[in-house]
Amino acid sequence: MRQAFALPGFRRLFVAMSTSMFGDAVMLLVLSMWVKSLTGSNGRAGFTFFWMVLPALFAPAYGIFLDRFRRRPMLVWSTLASALVLLPLLLVRDAGDVWIIYAVAFCYGISFVVVPASLNGLLKEMLPDETLVEANSSLQTVKEGYRLIGPLIGAGLFGWIGGGAVAVVDAASFLVAAAVIATLRVPEERPERSTEHWWAEMTGGVRHLVHEPVLKHVVAAFAITLFVLGYIEASIYALLDFYDKPVTFAGVIVTMQGIGAIAGGLTTSRWVRRLGEPGTVAVGLALLATSVLAIALTSTLAVVLVAVVLCGYSLPMLFVAFTTLLQRRTPQRLMGRVSAAAETLMGTPQAISLAVGAGLVAVLDFHVIFGVIGGVTALASAYLVVTLRSSLWAPQPVPVDSAVAVAAPTLER
Repeated sequence: MRQAFALPGFRRLFVAMSTSMFGDAVMLLVLSMWVKSLTGSNGRAGFTFFWMVLPALFAPAYGIFLDRFRRRPMLVWSTLASALVLLPLLLVRDAGDVWIIYAVAFCYGISFVVVPASLNGLLKEMLPDETLVEANSSLQTVKEGYRLIGPLIGAGLFGWIGGGAVAVVDAASFLVAAAVIATLRVPEERPERSTEHWWAEMTGGVRHLVHEPVLKHVVAAFAITLFVLGYIEASIYALLDFYDKPVTFAGVIVTMQGIGAIAGGLTTSRWVRRLGEPGTVAVGLALLATSVLAIALTSTLAVVLVAVVLCGYSLPMLFVAFTTLLQRRTPQRLMGRVSAAAETLMGTPQAISLAVGAGLVAVLDFHVIFGVIGGVTALASAYLVVTLRSSLWAPQPVPVDSAVAVAAPTLER
């Protein structure tokens, strides 16, 4: 990772994003904990995550604006907006205010699309291709590593002085990040205004993903997994009930995941150099399936915690490899729209799985639900191996100039 940190601009960006990631880690489980404590309902608590991923359905509309503005100012304004949307949480008092939590979760979900998409474009602007995987790995390692302390701090603050205090901490982290990013000096040309019809412009990112020969299969494998992965969020409190643990023990679960994630983040760049991005995704999916199936087949909490560590290890492999592949195979002019489109193509099945999972947890044992998740994830890994068998293990980045060009449909203005 030393090559990326040798660039002064990246060091400053790393500090800014690490600060906002800390706030996110502290807030990670608090919204659902808050709903659980106010209503006593596992289903309504799990439904909080549905509102977080719902904005991904409309991500292509955001992508148009992301590609019309320079990357650094967009990242500054999106982090400032992320701070502001948290403030209504200070008004929550009782079960009748759960709608406020859901509304903030929805706005927070928009932030989850806009901030990473802006960051992807800025990283591509600042760094040469060969250092992208190192930059992504370092950021993902910090993000996952905060799971060691963030959820525990969040749960502690929530239990001590309430969710409003956690909202203030998270908002402050975004404000600090925006201030630091504003000091960056990145030479950027103002993007040219597209002459395409608005529909062609909005769908440009989707068309790139659908036609790019490698990205389309990796996105499909992710989508297959995400159709069931959201069941975990809805089932986590049922798992805690089975082991007779309080709601705040969810912080311990996520912390164990963070232990694995640190190891995964530190080694992902090696996996990518040896296997390439698609091969790393395939292995990551196989490890994720193994960890989830282990949880499904055991009734021992110690085994669950070990499996959660393995699950945590697999996540940086998946997201760092995919993010790097996306950056390398996408022209800069499409970076915002492609990043947003990826959120839609993967966020849609995730939103569906969260909604379905909230219902399944009321009628099925969590062991059965985790068994379904593990089986489908294993199928997603197998799909990737079969569809990309000729190039899966070849770590050969594709220059942006040779990325597939997708003709826009002709439409009258």
